[in-house]
Amino acid sequence: MSEIQNNIPAEETEQDINILKKIRLEKLNDLKSRNVNPFEITKYDVNAKNADLKAQYEADEKKIIEEADGDEEKINAGLEKIKEKDVRIAGRIMSWRNMGKANFIDVRDGSDRIQVYVRSNDIGAEEFKEFKKWDIGDIVGVEGFVFRTRKGEISVHAHKITLLSKSLLPLPEKWHGLKDQDMRYRQRYVDLIVNPNVKDTFVKRSQILREVRNYLDNMGYLEVDTPVLHTLEIGA
Repeated sequence: MSEIQNNIPAEETEQDINILKKIRLEKLNDLKSRNVNPFEITKYDVNAKNADLKAQYEADEKKIIEEADGDEEKINAGLEKIKEKDVRIAGRIMSWRNMGKANFIDVRDGSDRIQVYVRSNDIGAEEFKEFKKWDIGDIVGVEGFVFRTRKGEISVHAHKITLLSKSLLPLPEKWHGLKDQDMRYRQRYVDLIVNPNVKDTFVKRSQILREVRNYLDNMGYLEVDTPVLHTLEIGA
């Protein structure tokens, strides 16, 4: 099993980034030469978030096992029943594991990341050939069913995958992430993509502010914006 490496290396140089960017631009031009615009899809209907899919599968799986009372045939039948439900998700490709005619990609949406199993036999040979040209960082839409792999990871088995948006710049190398503090502040969007804990901090901050604001509002307080650090002596 090999892993597709098209992120920025840990000790990246301007030359490294330019080479990777050139490769992606060539892929974009190839798509356009075949009248394929990876930016024309502005809406993709999803019916589940990654975090909800995982939670629902675990709940369904637990219920099936409890009701089967150790009957393996009933358990297998119940798990096969779950596969009849079609799911549609969308997100950014964060990692890619190449196993020949079958690939595993990790797709992250606003809630969590989930593994997606993409196989040539399921999506079609031509579609799989196009899929192999995509990159880490691209945004994709996936249709398929939820299952658990032999290693025990809840995943989506794709029967259709769509390129929704092409990433023209590589993401920072996954094991080292974005470490430069100044770059993290200047390119906050990249920081949020590669560092989930930063996003969690923003979410928690927003939730705390909302609760404090609601509490004070219910107590009849009036919210007034005042500068804390200012060169002039002004305020409410």
